[in-house]
Amino acid sequence: MRSDMIKKGSQQAPARSLLHATGALHKPTDMNKPFVAICNSYIVIVPEHVHLRELVNIAKDAIREAGAIPFEFNTIGIDDGIAMGHIGMRYSLPSREIIADAAETVINAHWFDVVFSIPNCDKITPGMLLAAVRTNVPAIFCSGVPMKAGLSAQGKALILSSMFEAVETFKEGAISKEEFLDMEQNACPTYGSCAGMFTANSMNCLMEVLGLALPFNGTALAVSDQRREMIRQAAFQLVDNIKNDIKPRDIITREATDDAFALDTAMGGSTNTVLHTLAIANEAGIDYDLERINKIAKRTPYLSKIAPSSSYSMHDVHEAGGVPAIINELMKKEGTLHSDRLTVTGKTLRENNQGNNIQNYEVLNSLEKPYDHEGGLSVLFGNLAPKGAVIKVDNVDPSIKVFRGKAICFNSHDEAVESSDNHTVREGHVVIIRYEGPKGSPGMPEILAPTSSIVGRGLGKDVALIIDGRFSGATRGIAVGHISPEAASGGPIGLVRDEDEIIIDLMNRKLDVALTQDELGHRRKTLKPFKAKVKTGYLARYTSLVTSANTGGIMQVPENLI
Repeated sequence: MRSDMIKKGSQQAPARSLLHATGALHKPTDMNKPFVAICNSYIVIVPEHVHLRELVNIAKDAIREAGAIPFEFNTIGIDDGIAMGHIGMRYSLPSREIIADAAETVINAHWFDVVFSIPNCDKITPGMLLAAVRTNVPAIFCSGVPMKAGLSAQGKALILSSMFEAVETFKEGAISKEEFLDMEQNACPTYGSCAGMFTANSMNCLMEVLGLALPFNGTALAVSDQRREMIRQAAFQLVDNIKNDIKPRDIITREATDDAFALDTAMGGSTNTVLHTLAIANEAGIDYDLERINKIAKRTPYLSKIAPSSSYSMHDVHEAGGVPAIINELMKKEGTLHSDRLTVTGKTLRENNQGNNIQNYEVLNSLEKPYDHEGGLSVLFGNLAPKGAVIKVDNVDPSIKVFRGKAICFNSHDEAVESSDNHTVREGHVVIIRYEGPKGSPGMPEILAPTSSIVGRGLGKDVALIIDGRFSGATRGIAVGHISPEAASGGPIGLVRDEDEIIIDLMNRKLDVALTQDELGHRRKTLKPFKAKVKTGYLARYTSLVTSANTGGIMQVPENLI
């Protein structure tokens, strides 16, 4: 066992003394059992995580019952909804790297035999996934996952994005103070991740098709008995995998990455999943070309519209058959998924999901009647995004195939919010928000307030938004993010000026500014060099090492130092 490094031989007697002091070893023979790390992201300020301590206790009991010894450790966590719209959001994406580094440190320093990861929210799940691939110690994931959808006094379904959009509606006087307060108090009725197909739930669903989590990991409610039983099943499976020696890099392959994007585009997942999946592929040593995503989207039918694209919540998806039903439906179309891949259960993807049929064809569509024959995610390329940009096509009104508009440029999120609030942003505008990428902001904060303002004012079909930052999974409208290279790294988005014509061509997956290369070159000569906004602390270090979104926004050590 890996853990023999810290518990076998006379030279490890001091280490054994310390291990006895933890109280985790109840009898002398426990020293001969496998040591299981439980990576817990319990944190009280994050409603998606307040129940994880209860889940960990269930996991500990099951691990002991299975014949191993559990050792719990914690990671940090940030709630994007609470951090949204202020400097706190600059720490959100960078927290992914802290979580990965922290988990790697604990796992490798103490030579654990296997790792049980219990994540939930946006950056915590991918952070733990990065650590799993990096350490390559047998691992399994079981998330905290969705809360119930809310209900207003008028019987209207509510989710968190309803509140962001209601802010602008309230400012415009379209709803009363009483209605606004009622929505605020009922949009998030239980603990768990927000009830729509936002980033947290998208990532928790993707773990099923990647093969590191059990079926229904992404949809079984946080408050359900099924979630608690799943924790037990995952614990027993993990201990069994010590014998099978199934490791994350046996599971996370190029084919698994393809399948993650296939599921993402079939279910209309968050654009943030692109960022995280690319980072995970990079950690696994997989050189992944963004053009593959478009090829996958072209062959993958779009089967589900889930909030914020519709009124259906994650609980509706679960009752309609969950992710297993979507995977089973996709497997019926040859060439859509690599169904015979290994998963953490020791079975193939096909064996895990075959026979799970759709139970409600209003929530999940069949291959015969998809929303679209192509998936709901696109990567755009052009002279404005030479290395790619991402748009969630299913959140765009289907009548829009090509959007042309005049640029109105802002060098920060706050400038854009102010101009949207005072109605400077008008019909026909393409709002450009730059210097909000991984390096520029720093931290690539989610941009939700401007999109919510645009949609809240009824301009969802008439105004587009282009950013080198990223969007919340709750975003709707013509919203193009992850522009690469970002402005702070010299990307063309930094050269755009007010009134330049912008063309967003969804049919041909193109994003261009109507300027010649000569004009772009002339403007580049007059562009002022980027200066880091933060000079001290973690964000300063992050700024110096982080890459643009096309690589997953990872931190890379300069080649001259390797």
